[in-house]
Amino acid sequence: MANAGSSSSSRLECILEEEFDFVDGCESGWVEARTSCDHLGSLAADLTHIQTPDTPCNSCQHPSENWLCLSCKDVLCSRFVNKHMLQHYQQTSHSVALSFSDLSVWCFSCDAYLDAQVIPQLRTVHEIAYILKFGEAPPLRTVNNPPCGNNQAKNSSSES
Repeated sequence: MANAGSSSSSRLECILEEEFDFVDGCESGWVEARTSCDHLGSLAADLTHIQTPDTPCNSCQHPSENWLCLSCKDVLCSRFVNKHMLQHYQQTSHSVALSFSDLSVWCFSCDAYLDAQVIPQLRTVHEIAYILKFGEAPPLRTVNNPPCGNNQAKNSSSES
């Protein structure tokens, strides 16, 4: 266990390492999405008209885990199904895709998730996909109100 002189971050890491058998490089499932990307120039001109989230893969007709190519609007399955979106990227260099499963946006060229709520070119397509999936507009996210709800906990502790 970490000694008393260690930072709280180091203590937490030690506790986690003792409690769980982690695979190298996979300590958590959380990744920070990028707020910029050099590959947005190839986005389709009209991303206000897109397929619905229940659209099957154009190649294999698999009904779930599908992605929308944001360059040509093809719907193809994930690397966890038959890898048709990955193959599409390798054949066309269409870098950016939106997951119909969790509405995340991935850039194959950057090998990273993109923050669709922050990047202006992605905000509209993300909002439309959200409405198509859930039937209502996504909740507003601001810098002063992070998605984790930390402000609520901070406010309740300062009120006591």
